[in-house]
Amino acid sequence: MRSAARREPGASVDNRTVITGIEHSAIAATGPEALAEWYSSVLGFDIVYRSANALFVRAPNGAMIEIIRADGDRPDQTLRTPGHRHLAIAVNEFDSVYAGLKAKGVQFVSEPQESKGNKVVFFMDPEGNYLHLLERAQPLA
Repeated sequence: MRSAARREPGASVDNRTVITGIEHSAIAATGPEALAEWYSSVLGFDIVYRSANALFVRAPNGAMIEIIRADGDRPDQTLRTPGHRHLAIAVNEFDSVYAGLKAKGVQFVSEPQESKGNKVVFFMDPEGNYLHLLERAQPLA
């Protein structure tokens, strides 16, 4: 891990050298334990942390989702509702992953689409959070 030299308080900082990435995103769920188990059994994530307040699931590439208990009911949403839209699940072998998720009863909200070699399809987890499978022909950067 990169270490930064000590800076004087108030000194200018180039955030590109000290911000290293997104460590996790969080989902508030009515059933956090059940949702973590779904991410594990259906998507192959590992449950890597449990406490009285949160669970963390980790994808094979190291990306994590924190799952906490929700306060209240989820408002109606669409794929264009303001706020967090979806989590993109990167895959290899799109067609086989899609078929496997269909066989597990995953609720898809669109049909698979392909554009410029990229394949995508939207679906929901049991709590109604939008996700999509994504296989890119070439990385964006």
